[in-house]
Amino acid sequence: MTPHNQAKKGEIAKTVLMPGDPLRAKFIAETYLENPKCFNTVRNMLGYTGTFEGREISVMGSGMGMPSIGIYSYELYHFYDVEAIIRIGSAGGIADHVKLRDVVIGMGACTDSNYAAQYRLPGTFAPTADFGLLEKAVSLARAQGVPFHVGNLISSDLFYGDYADSLTDWKKMGVLAVEMEAAALYMNAARCGKKALAMATVSDLPLTGEATTPEERQTTFTQMMEIALRLA
Repeated sequence: MTPHNQAKKGEIAKTVLMPGDPLRAKFIAETYLENPKCFNTVRNMLGYTGTFEGREISVMGSGMGMPSIGIYSYELYHFYDVEAIIRIGSAGGIADHVKLRDVVIGMGACTDSNYAAQYRLPGTFAPTADFGLLEKAVSLARAQGVPFHVGNLISSDLFYGDYADSLTDWKKMGVLAVEMEAAALYMNAARCGKKALAMATVSDLPLTGEATTPEERQTTFTQMMEIALRLA
């Protein structure tokens, strides 16, 4: 056990789906998994293991922001022998061609965070997804007819930032959407030689003001969930 996870060794599958919201983890477990068993309730960061189409899969919340997913993904990789983590979250679309409920698959994750400073690298690290997971996710999205985009995310430490034009500046660099976790997940995976992929359903368009409701974000982003379940 860890300070944040009460699971015992063997109770968590080799692949973990990680939505930010623990209630989304509960929804996925109860909707899609056969015989789901809850392995964690610490801080209400719910985690479940069950089977989907005969394969063992776990799903666990990550919380909001890079410090939070940094803790949970680190523990899963290092202490529970997890091999792959697939983030299934929400994001704000900023590219003109990205629409509400589209799925964005993060090939890379730019960031305004100082998370990489811990590695004391002699330069700037570029956090990227595992190509095998990314390639398979693209194939599954095409097969399911899901509207999707592949490219850069911006993982921001700020939800309420003081610089109003920051998203416009990232948009100029071809970034597709903004979220708050992918870069830390990709860095943790890289550092310990594991796999990671971040997918996000577009929940809002911050540059235009369009948005889905909290209830929709919790229970209706099913296309992304189904891609991730078949990817695991």
